[in-house]
Amino acid sequence: MLGKILNISQNQAQIQILDKSLLATNLLNLHVIFHDNNKKILGEIEDIKEDIISIALLGEYNDKGFIGGVIRKPSLDANVRIINDDELNLIVGFKTKESMILGRSPLYDLKPIYVDINDFFNSHMAVFGNTGAGKSCGVTRILQNIFNSQEFLAYGSNIFLFDVAGEYNGAFSNLNQINPNLNLKIYSSNFSDNSDKIKIPISLLETEDLALILGATEPLQLPILSKTLELSYLFSNKEIDSDIYKNHYLAKAIISVMYSNQTKARIRSNIFSILESCSTDRINLNADIPGIGYVRKFRKCYDIDMQGNFVEDLLISDFLQSFINDSLEDYEPQNTGLITLKELLIALNFTLITEGFLNNEEYSGHAITLRVRLQSLVSNENGKIFDYNKKTNLQQFITELITTNQGKKVQIINFNIGNLDDWFAKAITKIYARLLFDFTKKLTPRATIPFHLFLEEAHRYVQNDNDQYLFGYNIFERIAKEGRKYGILMTMISQRLTELSETAISQCNNFIIFKMNHPRDLEYVRKMIPNISVEIIEKMKTLQPGTAVTFGKAFKIPWIVKFDMPNPWPESNNCDIYKTWMVNKGG
Repeated sequence: MLGKILNISQNQAQIQILDKSLLATNLLNLHVIFHDNNKKILGEIEDIKEDIISIALLGEYNDKGFIGGVIRKPSLDANVRIINDDELNLIVGFKTKESMILGRSPLYDLKPIYVDINDFFNSHMAVFGNTGAGKSCGVTRILQNIFNSQEFLAYGSNIFLFDVAGEYNGAFSNLNQINPNLNLKIYSSNFSDNSDKIKIPISLLETEDLALILGATEPLQLPILSKTLELSYLFSNKEIDSDIYKNHYLAKAIISVMYSNQTKARIRSNIFSILESCSTDRINLNADIPGIGYVRKFRKCYDIDMQGNFVEDLLISDFLQSFINDSLEDYEPQNTGLITLKELLIALNFTLITEGFLNNEEYSGHAITLRVRLQSLVSNENGKIFDYNKKTNLQQFITELITTNQGKKVQIINFNIGNLDDWFAKAITKIYARLLFDFTKKLTPRATIPFHLFLEEAHRYVQNDNDQYLFGYNIFERIAKEGRKYGILMTMISQRLTELSETAISQCNNFIIFKMNHPRDLEYVRKMIPNISVEIIEKMKTLQPGTAVTFGKAFKIPWIVKFDMPNPWPESNNCDIYKTWMVNKGG
């Protein structure tokens, strides 16, 4: 018997040690059993003051095993003793074909701690901790444990790693050596290396995706982008003569300007501006305009005579009217599945002239901003991401992501996006997340192909940002709230908790928290994570590197878990200052 029960409160009991020799033993955080005639209650020693021990009540044993939470309290005359091996096994988990080793208990001679695969991976998860506390190594070890398992082969897994620092490239390099049916695929945004390149088809983009890529900030920019995508479908369709439509839109836009209430000089300037951004073989500044017995260049038709009129007002008007066919407005463009950035830019330019956005004071500034950003994307390295030169649909695109170039199933898909600016990396990650989410929503039966998104440095993406204002939703928050039922799950890995979306954190059911000691971070964890206790918060302050507090759906009780060292390691080591600085004085 450990001691005499002095009092029992709602979730805690205090006992007085009877055997003083026990005080020399390291009892803190060990588990004890309150044993009555008709019940067994589990507790954890959380405080020792002189000969008084405070014990948190955690759950109850019954005929079926262990249940977390305490409704019935032990009586004051219950026997209190240290937990035995059989009772401990019920809460650390068993090695079965449906479980995997997570890590080891530093409190119980490195006893293995097992988690049920479904309980652990069928929920959103958060991995938090200070820089250098062991997050990357812990995540690497968890995934390595999956694929090193002797009990099962995770052939059907689809793990998408969004890696901002290239840490995981080597960590899974031996996957195929473990089993020839296991494969790793690395996609890179660096177009100078030898890996597969990140490529996203423009044909799969939606208005919101385009808004993210071009840094839209106002809802009024969305109609511009929506019309741009619509026209890009039209202009990229090789089965029709798109110039017929372009000439129609150009002619209408120019005539609208011609008969506007502006000075002739201003009208001419606006028309020339239109043709500098949009033109065809038939309508351009150097096009020949046939008159009766003569030909006039398009630009010369807009010379202004002594009376302040255009010299060929009627001629140019008749010429433009010949291209207008209002029945063309009824055509509904179909997505052809193959669109280039240059075609998208042409579509945007036509959108701006046909819808009059450039002449609208409210829209013009925002419209020009979108055009400048798209022009920049066409000409810079980031634009290569959208250089996807074959027709595809969503199912084909996702299948390509999770298949090797030789047609074999891939289990880990690592996206290296470290060389992208933060805002652009966030846009690309959101687009992939949206595509995967849309794919899973269409599966029948539902949730038959699970996807797991591991978001390293998650605070860069999963933020309380502008998306709710712009689109009415944030894709990561939507996945957090709805993804589980479709089989798309997130693991957020971060040391910057306060920058993460509160909605996303609130939907996590499993937590792995490495050392955290900043008061602001600890207070944030306390407020944001459901049912977290003061005792767990206190444990986070003193954890060793590679050791974490784990709790949630997959755990019978909160555990301190020491992770085995990964093999191979992720590339997350600190700089070796000594080796970098020091030289041999004799040399």
